This record gives sequence, C-alpha cells and structure tokens, in this order.
Amino acid sequence: MQLILENTKNTKSDNQPFSRTNPFQAKVLKNINLNGSGSSKETRHIELSLKGSGLSYNPGDALGVVPANDPELVAALLEEMAWDEEAEVTVGKQGETLSLKEALTSYFELTLLSKKILQQAATFTENEDLQKLILVENAAQLKEYCYGRDLLDMLRDFGPWKASAQDIVSLLRKMTPRLYSIASSIAANPEEVHLTIGAVRYTSHGRERKGVCSVLCAERVQEGDTLPVFVQANKHFHLPESGDTDIIMVGPGTGIAPFRSFIQERAVNKAAGRTWLFFGDQHAASDFLYQAELETYQKDGVLTKLDTAFSRDSDQKVYVQHKMLEHGKELFDWLEKGAYFFVCGDKEHMAKDVNDALITVIEKEGAFDREAAEAYLKELQKQGRYLRDVY
Repeated sequence: MQLILENTKNTKSDNQPFSRTNPFQAKVLKNINLNGSGSSKETRHIELSLKGSGLSYNPGDALGVVPANDPELVAALLEEMAWDEEAEVTVGKQGETLSLKEALTSYFELTLLSKKILQQAATFTENEDLQKLILVENAAQLKEYCYGRDLLDMLRDFGPWKASAQDIVSLLRKMTPRLYSIASSIAANPEEVHLTIGAVRYTSHGRERKGVCSVLCAERVQEGDTLPVFVQANKHFHLPESGDTDIIMVGPGTGIAPFRSFIQERAVNKAAGRTWLFFGDQHAASDFLYQAELETYQKDGVLTKLDTAFSRDSDQKVYVQHKMLEHGKELFDWLEKGAYFFVCGDKEHMAKDVNDALITVIEKEGAFDREAAEAYLKELQKQGRYLRDVY
C-alpha cells in the first residue's frame, strides 16, 4: 500500500528538498506492537528508511507523517450521501481536481468538526436542530457537539441535505500532518528514523472512533509499504551541547520516544554525563516499552539510573511523579550539579503533575518556601535546563 498525496512523488531536486509540502515516501522496514499479551494498549514501534532522501534529524526533533483516512469511514460517507465515488471534485486553491473517493481518503480532514463547518453547513439544510445549534446563545452546546464527533455524525444528524458533494467537501479543511517525537538517533541508525506511536481507539456517541494516523500505522501499514514523511526540527527540546552534562528524563508511555533517541545518541558518542530515566505505564509485564534495550543500556552504564512506575500493579496507583518524590534528595542533588530536566508526554495531567512534583522536591530538599521553589524552577527554565515536549 502506498499513501501518495498530490506532489509527493520522490523526485528530489536541489531546489525542492523533501518537506511538509513535498514529503518523502519512506519505506516501512519494521512495524511491531511493543505491548505484551493482556495489555489494554497497542503501541507500535515503526522503523522507516530515509535512504535516498537526504533527510537528517537531531535527537528531540519530530517526524511529520501525512496520513490517509480510514477506508471504512470514507465508504460510510459515500453510502450515507449516495455519492458517486468517481465524481470529480475541486480541491485546493489552485483548482486541482480529484475523484471524490481520493479527496475523502487523502486530501480532507474528516474526523474533526468546528463551529465554522456547522455554521456553513446550516445553509444546505432546513434541519431545525442545526439552525438552533448555531445560534449565538447556544455556543456552549455547539462546542460540545463538535467534541468527539466527525463529518459522518453531522451528515447523519442534520439532514436532509440540499448539497452536492462539492458543497460538502468545500466546508472541510485540508488534512494536517501528524507530528511524532523521533525515537531514534541517526548516528546509531544511519538512514533510518524510528517512531513510537500509541494507537488511539475509543467509543463515543455510539460509534467506534479511531485516531487517523495512529490506527493507520497500527492496522493498515505493513512492512514494505511507504509513508509520506518530513522532518520537523524542534529547537526547544534537545540534548545539552556538552556530553558531560547530566540529564534527567521523565517519559511515561509513548513519552519515552525522544529519550530513546537521547540515550542512543549518548551511547554512540560515549558521553560522560550521567543519565536518569523515569518511565511509567500500566503493567510491568505487558507495558514496559523497550525494556530489554533500556536494561542493556543500564548494564552498560549508558543509563545511570532507571526508575519505573507501573500504575496498575499495586493497590495504590504509582506514577512517575511519585517516583520523583521518592528520589527527591538525589534528584535535587543532580539539579544542583547542573543536570538538565526533560519531560515528554501528556500535557493535560502528567506534565502538570511532574511540574508540581518537581517544585515540591526543590522546596523540600532545598529548604525553600513554595514561592522560592517556583522561582528556582523558573531560573532552570531561563537557563534552558527545564525542557518540555508535551502534547
């Protein structure tokens, strides 16, 4: 299977290197599930070839993947609206045309609704519920409706429609690439890039939902297929310039990705700085991502310390922030000696909890009051020693 969008063929010239608008078709070398049997999660480790692309990256950078929509969702839309999949529709500002099926598969975003889409869609139907929903006083209900629903929900909920396929697709925005933290060092894996992607699946409003890119990678991309990719530099999340500097990394779940690249880079460069990783997930038996690799790095002295938190393996839920508090004295000692502190992963809860735990450690071990501990952390940030890659 090849996911090719317009202008994505591998024709590289000096003035057109591979980029967001001209992605490289990277061959899939490996695609495996990192979770063991009995896990409630599916985390894919994907290795891609960059051979012939001229692409390079630094630890901490991201890889952009241009996805394609789920064929089942595309088929359901075509059936719902009794559309002809071969009909030509205009896409983009240049007026290019694609078959309707191709446009729905690889050009338009189908899984996200917005206020603007519903407001514009209301001109194509007399459905009273939609007319009411877009009233200014119902802004909160409109926002709630958009959350967790997609184009198919809207078309089913607010018909009958007096609109052509062109009218409907003209409401949609172009598919946006998904960015993933790179999980490899190019020094350790020449001409390759690795990703760690958690498959997103959930049920909402009576239908099963799938993450556009994560489930594409989990279910439909096989070894030998290609994925359209580009490198997105991340200047705000990188290793310290000196390999002698200590680093502390907090990356539960797929947040491990950039730290795998950090550790590989330091192993290749035989860096003298100490490394400390806090990793967490649900169960040690099934969810300890890259366990054998990390334990080998620890045995070889590349990884100085490895602390894990498996939240479902004990009566009390233990998370990475609890492990930080448990090792607060040593953690503060590392910071005092110039260590950089990195955190990657969930922005909503984990990053906040880790931030709070870090302030608590500084407050307790540095004998500061809360305000002074917060100022200490702000100073770390100012020095570029507290770095976050959260999403």
